Amino acid sequence: MHPILAEWRILGSYLAAWVLLGGMLAALLIAAAPFGWLEAALFALPLAVLHGFLGLGSFWVCRAAPLELSRLLRALGTQLVAAVISAVMWLIASRGWALVLDRYGPFSGIAEKQTESAPLLLGLGVALYLLAAALHYLLGAFEASQEAERRALQLEITSREAELRTLRAQIHPHFLFNSLNSINALIAAKPDEARRLCVLLGDFLRRSLTLGARERIPLGEELNLAENLLSIEKVRFGDRLGHEVEANEKARVCTIPPLLLQPLVENAVTHGVAQMLDGGTIRIEAGRRGDRLLIVVENPRDADSPDPKGAGIGLQNVRRRLAALYGGDAEMRAQPAKESFRVELRLPCSR
Repeated sequence: MHPILAEWRILGSYLAAWVLLGGMLAALLIAAAPFGWLEAALFALPLAVLHGFLGLGSFWVCRAAPLELSRLLRALGTQLVAAVISAVMWLIASRGWALVLDRYGPFSGIAEKQTESAPLLLGLGVALYLLAAALHYLLGAFEASQEAERRALQLEITSREAELRTLRAQIHPHFLFNSLNSINALIAAKPDEARRLCVLLGDFLRRSLTLGARERIPLGEELNLAENLLSIEKVRFGDRLGHEVEANEKARVCTIPPLLLQPLVENAVTHGVAQMLDGGTIRIEAGRRGDRLLIVVENPRDADSPDPKGAGIGLQNVRRRLAALYGGDAEMRAQPAKESFRVELRLPCSR
């Protein structure tokens, strides 16, 4: 269906424009022939509206003859032929309308005036049709541009979703690698602990797979999953590993991407507590700052160890997921200090 005919509001604006063109046509008739203002307006305005509907036909001509460089002459020729046909039809309609008006006393003689103005009407008919065709070509170019933008956006979304799936797929292999190494180390020395770790690991993976299939989960569920991960790590580190979680209810109901904290907790254990002889405590804090959610993961570290560069797979994973999901509306800050390592996440709080 023609886009102008699809909505009454657009059609009304289109016809209003042709009424204005009808006023201009009436002025030309007064200047070119002995038309009075009243008879010129009564003659020209209906003809202008009629030409507006004839001009709608150029929409399908533009579709059949697009402006492509390889077929430019063909398109121009087609439009010129269509313009002449439309102008002739309009001239015939103007003759019929003049004969109707000529029957009434106040407008007698208007048929003769129409004959005198026939060349002007024919030329205007061609020009107005070509103007309508140019407008339809612009409309088609605008629609093509919008379609290209829509496709580009769809490709960007598809690419982002593929990247997110890749990033999420990296989480479990990295964690499994560390956990299997722990089980291997415990099998000979502490077989009971190794079996217990297998059970905890199975429960954790089952739950993480369930939550990981969702687009968003409440922060409260993510914190519980992080505590389950720390319970697995405590089998290996015992009393050397402690943890504290502080998050109020306003923060716990905010939704975040699933498994967002797991790489940060792993990083805190592997590069923090595991490197210290006496171990340490990992702190996880979460709070609301207006419509923003602030999450902090902090761990102690050996003062003599080199500063983490933040380029590990876990931190990179989190940073890239935030960028893919939130763009510039979320950020991750890694803040190494002499005796601690602190990671801050700032992202929108949505429910």
